[in-house]
Amino acid sequence: MGKRGGVRRAVPAGACVVALGFVPTAATATPGSGVTGTVVAKGTSTGKLKVASPKGRADVTFRTITIEPGGSTGWHTHAGQLIAVVASGTLTRTLSDCSVEVTPAGTSFIEPSGPGHRHIGRNHGNGPVVLWVTYLMPEGRALSDDAEAVDCG
Repeated sequence: MGKRGGVRRAVPAGACVVALGFVPTAATATPGSGVTGTVVAKGTSTGKLKVASPKGRADVTFRTITIEPGGSTGWHTHAGQLIAVVASGTLTRTLSDCSVEVTPAGTSFIEPSGPGHRHIGRNHGNGPVVLWVTYLMPEGRALSDDAEAVDCG
């Protein structure tokens, strides 16, 4: 089990905790490597959230993710939205349009949901990247879904 993450808006660092997961599903998926994750807390909301299931419920999961030097999340997507804080290291994300976003420790990002938002996170540094991530997923959905690599060549 592992995950991936990435997006574009900054949020207060105290607003989230936790991170990325990996669920192999696609035959052409690019598996992650050097990534570990720990669920810190999980609950199900009964509120009407934008990412909620047809029943109006959403799973909220808080995870810490560690990406070792040279590690990668593999290409993936999310069925819901996530908010991540980079607690240490620098995360480099390549997005579906082949743009690259570099997110250093002490900053955060939001990843949007859906298959149109494929991305991969990498650690190009010498020390581990530690992420605190909050996932807002439709009830019962995986934290991430493997996706086919984007050809940025």
